[in-house]
Amino acid sequence: MFYEIRTYRLKNGTIPHYLKVVEEEGIAIQKAHLGNLVGYFHSEIGVINEIVHIWAYSSLDDREARRGRLAADPEWQAFLPKIRDLIEQAENKIMKPAGFSPLG
Repeated sequence: MFYEIRTYRLKNGTIPHYLKVVEEEGIAIQKAHLGNLVGYFHSEIGVINEIVHIWAYSSLDDREARRGRLAADPEWQAFLPKIRDLIEQAENKIMKPAGFSPLG
C-alpha cells in the first residue's frame, strides 16, 4: 500500500470556504476516481491555514491511473477553479508504511 499525503497552505482566512466547497462538490468527484480516502484534515495548532488529505493506493501504477482519470473528468476540471486561487502552496508526498505500521 502507498499513501499520498497532499498538503496545501491556503490564503489566510479561507479554510472555511475551502472546506465548504470541497464538502459540497469536490470530495464526491475525488472519491469516485481516487477511491480510498484515509483522512482529510485542517490545522488547529502549529502551522496555520493548512489542509492535509491522505489517499491510499495499492501501487504507484494504481495512483497514476486514478489521478489520470480524475484529471480528465470534466466535472473535476470545472470544480478546480473554485479552489485553485485559495491555495498558496502545495506539497505532495508518497509514503510507504513500515511493516509494523497499523495502516500496513
